[in-house]
Parts: sequence; C-alpha cells; structure tokens
Amino acid sequence: MDPLAIYKALANPARLQFLQWLKDPAAHFDEDAYRQQGLGFHIGVCVGDIRSRSGLSQSVVSSYLQTLRDAGLLESERIGKWTYYRRNERTIEAFAAHVRDAL
Repeated sequence: MDPLAIYKALANPARLQFLQWLKDPAAHFDEDAYRQQGLGFHIGVCVGDIRSRSGLSQSVVSSYLQTLRDAGLLESERIGKWTYYRRNERTIEAFAAHVRDAL
C-alpha cells in the first residue's frame, strides 16, 4: 500500500464519488441488466454504467478508474469486451488503519 498514491487518488471529487458509489452499487446502479447476463455486483460495475452516472467522458472515467486501480483502491475484471470495477476492501481497510495510526 502506498498511502501517498491513495491520498492523491482521493483528492479528486469524481474519483472519491466513484468509490462511494461502488461501496453500495445497488443504491446507485441497476442490477437487472447484470442479472440478465448471469452477473451481479459482486463482479463489479461496468465502466459504461459509471460513465453514464457520472456524465463524464469515457476517456476521463477510464483514466480516473485506472488511477484508483493503480493506487490499489479498485480491482478490475474483464468479461468479454466489458471491464468491471469493484472496491479493494483489503487496501481500503489498510489505508483506514494507516490514517488512524499515523494522523
């Protein structure tokens, strides 16, 4: 875990919002389309759905998600032509412990 990379990733309001949405995806995204494909939110949320909800361009959303992934806050999985993102709870818990202990 690189705390500085995480602080930098969280400094952007949109990236922070993505993490908040992914904490409880059912509250922010429609799971029916996932179920129809035999998937669920356990696999993550599709980039396209995050883009639609955010109103940002595909390239900006992809860049922001990659920043969060590089910081260790997200995990991704590619299924067919789609990429799904979910939170990396182990890293988030380690970072929370770091903040609690260091600050």
